[in-house]
Amino acid sequence: MKILVTGGAGYVGSHACKALAAAGHAPVVYDNLSTGHRWAVRWGPLVEGDLRDRERLARAFVEHRPELVMHFAAKAYVGESVADPQLYYDNNVGGTLALLSEMRRHEVRRIVFSSTCATYGIPEFVPIGVDTPQQPVNPYGHSKLHCERMLRDFCAAYGFAAVALRYFNAAGADPDGEIGEAHAPETHLIPLALAAAAADIEVLEVYGDDWPTPDGTCVRDYVHVEDLAQAHVLAIARTEAAGFQTCNLGVGRGFSIREVLDAVARVTGRPVPIRMAARRAGDPPTLVAAPGAATEWLGWQPRHIALDSIIDTAWRWYRQMPR
Repeated sequence: MKILVTGGAGYVGSHACKALAAAGHAPVVYDNLSTGHRWAVRWGPLVEGDLRDRERLARAFVEHRPELVMHFAAKAYVGESVADPQLYYDNNVGGTLALLSEMRRHEVRRIVFSSTCATYGIPEFVPIGVDTPQQPVNPYGHSKLHCERMLRDFCAAYGFAAVALRYFNAAGADPDGEIGEAHAPETHLIPLALAAAAADIEVLEVYGDDWPTPDGTCVRDYVHVEDLAQAHVLAIARTEAAGFQTCNLGVGRGFSIREVLDAVARVTGRPVPIRMAARRAGDPPTLVAAPGAATEWLGWQPRHIALDSIIDTAWRWYRQMPR
């Protein structure tokens, strides 16, 4: 199947392209390269363009005739979304509306959407199931929830078939070392800890050690990017019938920041210099998925469960990635 992959030059999107190609599909990457990388496009053609450029987007549908869309393209920095919410609503919500409109115009009604646990905000209970109330606490989370609501409406009104995958903390890198995480600026804990261990940054700031968790630092559910990519491939089969479906993608176990830093030290053989800082407003103490729906109706079983194994793939990539 030919699949248009928006944001396919980015971190999760590029891993999805590799998984799609391995499954016999033909990915076509649509990316403006604002945060993605040309070197990450290795399993199909690149169409360089912005989703809000309707003329360019329409040409991509005409020239490549995809049967399904995988939609990763989005701004995804929480702090930036608070400082510049207009950017996030314009890019994430406006871009998604443009995409759905062109899909409808070109009679492509199947979509797998990259959503996020940020739509849940600060949950009252963990683990977090798909029935947990969605109460985002920042514009990034709000923008993703708006996109989910648009998908529901397009399914109800126009017969779209949509799967929204709400994933937790993406981590690790391609075990073959072909692609991996390369953000600028980097905000994710594991690559920042690796940079501190490698002395590429002076120190890693840890925001708060007085959270209501076993060791006082925040707890997150880390899911390997290759497992996320496989979930997107499995979701294709769930778009054969019209309607909106969703599930959480996480392993169902959380690790604290201190546990992650200890694992980085074990894998690299180097200490991670840290500096304690005040809590950041809006940070949930604990985010852990209840992945039952993904297991039951998607047939998804994450392969990379051990934290040290996840970090090992990230460390191998970190030492060789393009700079």
